[in-house]
Amino acid sequence: MASISISSNSSTSPEPKENYTFAFGLVTSLFFMFGFITCLNDILVPHLKALFTLNYAQAALIEFCFFAAFFLISLPAGKLVAKLGYKVGTIAGLALTALACLLFYPAASLQSYPFFLFGLFVLASGITIIQVAVNPYISILGPRKTASSRLNLAQAFNSLGTTLAPLFGAAFILAVKVQSAADLKLMPESDLAAYRATQAASVQGPYLVLFAALVLLAIVVRYSHLPVITEAIDETLHSADAKMKQASAWKYRHLTLGAIGIFCYVGAEVAIGSYLVNFLGLPGVMSMPEVMAGKYVAYYWGGAMIGRFIGSAVMRKIKPGNALTMNAFFALSLVIAAMTTHGQLAMIAILAVGLFNSIMFPTIFTLAIDGLGEHTAQGSGILCMAIVGGAVIPLLQGVMADHLGLQHSLLLPIVCYLFIAFYGIRGYQQSR
Repeated sequence: MASISISSNSSTSPEPKENYTFAFGLVTSLFFMFGFITCLNDILVPHLKALFTLNYAQAALIEFCFFAAFFLISLPAGKLVAKLGYKVGTIAGLALTALACLLFYPAASLQSYPFFLFGLFVLASGITIIQVAVNPYISILGPRKTASSRLNLAQAFNSLGTTLAPLFGAAFILAVKVQSAADLKLMPESDLAAYRATQAASVQGPYLVLFAALVLLAIVVRYSHLPVITEAIDETLHSADAKMKQASAWKYRHLTLGAIGIFCYVGAEVAIGSYLVNFLGLPGVMSMPEVMAGKYVAYYWGGAMIGRFIGSAVMRKIKPGNALTMNAFFALSLVIAAMTTHGQLAMIAILAVGLFNSIMFPTIFTLAIDGLGEHTAQGSGILCMAIVGGAVIPLLQGVMADHLGLQHSLLLPIVCYLFIAFYGIRGYQQSR
C-alpha cells in the first residue's frame, strides 16, 4: 500500500505544529479559488448563451468542457504530481490555470465560442492538477485526529468562493446588457463595434484579475516553506497479482452505487446552478434581468456553505445514511415545487435546494469508501472521476430544456435526487 508521510524542510528538528498555520491558510486560499473559478461558470453560461444566441444544449457545453477535464486529466495529473512533487505540482497547476485565464482575452476579442470552450477546458485542467497536489496537505498539516475538521474548514472556504463568485460575475460580466441577434443587425457599424468591445471587456477584465491573483498565489507557494510529502510505495503493488486485487474494488456494490451517487449529485447541483439566471428570468417565474438574477445565484451557493457548517454539527448525532436520505428528499421536494409553481415561490424553492445539497458529497464519499480496506485508494479515484456528472447532467438538461422548456427540464435533477435518496436508504449498505 502507499502511505503518505511528511518531512521538515529543515535538517534539524521537525517544525512545531503552530508553524503549520500559514501553510494551512495557504491551502485553504487555494480551496477558495477552486470554488470561485468553478462557480463563475454559472455567470458565463447565461452571458455566453445570450452573446452567441445559443440554445440551452449549446450553452451547456460550458459546463461539459469544464467538468470533462476532471475526468480526463485526473490520472495524468496524478502522474505529473508524482514526478514533480506536490509543491512544484501546485505551482504548475497554478501556472496553467493562470494561462487559461489569459486565453479568455483573445476569446472575447475574437467573439469565438469554441475558443471560450477551449479556455474552460484548460482552466479546469489546471484546477485538477492543483487539487491532486494540495488535497494530501489537508491531512498532514496538523494532528491526524483533527484531519476531518480541517477538511470541513477547507470545504467551507471553497463554499465561500462559490458564494462570492456570482456577486463578482454579476457586477462585472452581466452588467452590460446583451442585445438580441435582431437588434445587432439593426445597429450602425460604429455602434456595433463599440458594443462588441464593451462585451469583450466585460469578460476580459474579471479573468485578468483572476490571472493576477493566481500568479500571486504561485509566487507565494514558491517561496513558502511547505512540509515535504513523501510516499512510501509497497513494491508488491506493481505485481500483476496486486493489480488484479486492486481491480476488485469494482466488486463492492456500495462503492459502485456511490460513484453513481456522486455523478448524480454533482450533475444536479451544477445543472441547477448553471441555469439559475435563466430560470429566474422566465416570465412565469420572476422575469428578472440577468444582472439581478446573477446576484441571487449567491443565495444558492451560500445555502450550501451554511449547510456544511450546520451539517458538521448535526451529523454527529444522526447516522450518515439517514442525513443523506433526509436531505435528498428535501432537495427533490423543492425542485418539484420549483418545477410546478410560479413566481416567488418557485424562486425560493430552487434557491433553497443549495442548503440541502451541502452535506451530500462528503456523506456519499464517506459511505462509499467505508470498508474498502486495501482498495480505498482506488475507490477514492473512482469517486473523483464520477465528478464528470457535472459535465453530462447539465448537457442532458439543456437538451430537455430546448424541447420541454427550462422549468420542466428540472425533472432530470429530480431523478438524480431520487437515486441519492435510495443510496441513503439502502444503496450504501456493504456487500460484494
